[in-house]
Amino acid sequence: MSLKTKVYNQKAEVVGEVDLKQSIFHVKTNTDLIHQAYVTQLANERQVLAHTKTKGEVRGGGRKPWRQKGTGRARVGSNRSPIWIGGGVTFGPLKDRNFKKDINKKMKQKAIFMVLSDRVENGKMVVVDEFKMEEFKTKEFVKILGSLENKIGSNEAQKRSLLVVNNIKDVKVKNSGRNIEGVKMINLENINILDLLKYRNLILTKDCVKNLEERYK
Repeated sequence: MSLKTKVYNQKAEVVGEVDLKQSIFHVKTNTDLIHQAYVTQLANERQVLAHTKTKGEVRGGGRKPWRQKGTGRARVGSNRSPIWIGGGVTFGPLKDRNFKKDINKKMKQKAIFMVLSDRVENGKMVVVDEFKMEEFKTKEFVKILGSLENKIGSNEAQKRSLLVVNNIKDVKVKNSGRNIEGVKMINLENINILDLLKYRNLILTKDCVKNLEERYK
């Protein structure tokens, strides 16, 4: 079975309809699964930055500060001991930490379907026949997106939050839309749960809808 939704052109005029496959765009929401997919992507993108040096990594400390016996002081083997100023750090964060998480491929896909289904159900998704720019014009592209957002019923009082998924790597379209505040443009192969959840409204091209259904038969 399939759902039908309107297809608009760049002037926000209805030019036809497209079938939305229910197995992709009409999936019951499971917030636990969406959260798991979201956390997994965040963890896998995390970079290990913090690193403290251990006693063996701190420069110096090769010479024994004083002899073992006869001084009346506590025995010590190195001035790079963690209890000395300038020494190594005990139990500090290390660069070899691993934050990676795994998630089943089908679970990851299902989470994406759930978010897409939510956008359709709440009227936050618009399908456009294509994006085409004759020249590099950000101002013109802003007008196009604004007219399409009106079909979503976007609240003007809210900050723009729009994810645009385009299947064609058109340099003029990409460059015209890359500096617009509150707008992110991605290609279909880069669709992910993080961007889908971050942006409130979604615009897909007609080809993206068809290719999504082909990819996830």
